[in-house]
Amino acid sequence: MQADLRNTLIAADTMTQYDIYARDLLARKSILAHILISTVDEFKDMPPKEVENCIEGDIYVGVVPADPGLTNAEHINSNGDHVKGFNAVQSDVQEGLAVFDIVFYVRMQDGLSQIIINVEAQKDEPSGYSILNRAVFYVSRLVSSQKERDFTGKKFNDLKRVYSIWVCMNMDECIWDYIHLTDDTILGGHRWKGKLDLLNIVLLGIPNKIPKRGEQYELHRLLGALFSNQLTPNERIDILENEYHIAAEMEFREEVDVMCNLSEGIYEQGKAEGKAEGKAEVAFNLRDMGMDDKKIAQALNVEIEIVKGWFESEGNDSVCFQ
Repeated sequence: MQADLRNTLIAADTMTQYDIYARDLLARKSILAHILISTVDEFKDMPPKEVENCIEGDIYVGVVPADPGLTNAEHINSNGDHVKGFNAVQSDVQEGLAVFDIVFYVRMQDGLSQIIINVEAQKDEPSGYSILNRAVFYVSRLVSSQKERDFTGKKFNDLKRVYSIWVCMNMDECIWDYIHLTDDTILGGHRWKGKLDLLNIVLLGIPNKIPKRGEQYELHRLLGALFSNQLTPNERIDILENEYHIAAEMEFREEVDVMCNLSEGIYEQGKAEGKAEGKAEVAFNLRDMGMDDKKIAQALNVEIEIVKGWFESEGNDSVCFQ
């Protein structure tokens, strides 16, 4: 059982590292520029370098809490005024907090207005909750937290547009959904004042098999080059440099190399878990045929404690097959 615990800890550490490196890769301005070009209409057809220059201030990676009351932090500016900005929480106090993966401001082409961008990385579509529900919560928090940070009092016309962009890896196909507000007039001809474009959610599904080159799959191919476990580091770099003209300096190459290794480790872990889950299903069938726990363990070449654990967890959807 000690070996099982060790393997569990190693797997957890691998997943944690994967999440960290995935966020760091996505948070590079060269990658964010391509994401913005594909998802925000105002940046369509702009050169990526110009879009990079529109990204203003800090890019907050894994440090801004999404929890109500914690997104903003107050500080004193150079004029001695008390102002609020994003609250960058240190990692040692993040336990139990929901934090945005990536948050940053972008200056629009008019040079005056800004929008707020949130990018979230998911290794797959979560099974414990509906991802759209979480995306709605995140985009709503980024709107409501603007009060006293981006506008004061009742100046609601100063609200900035918000985009929450979710990148889900390991999907079965290329997926792209855009969710936003609409106005369905039921009765009357009155037109209410306000911005229907305040809330924007983009859900991107990225398969392991990256799509062929083509305008429709431009963004999916880029993200696939970063995260697919079916490419070598050199193949990834070749796509980034030759197709997207993203210069892969040494640090970037090292991060891509680590992501490649972590993706392969998770893939192998998934295959092993799949085999184990198959054994558990056989164990239930053997028990139904009247075989006792000891004989089932011998037949499947696993420890008897594991077999007992499967049976004790019967009916629990969260059972973890060892």
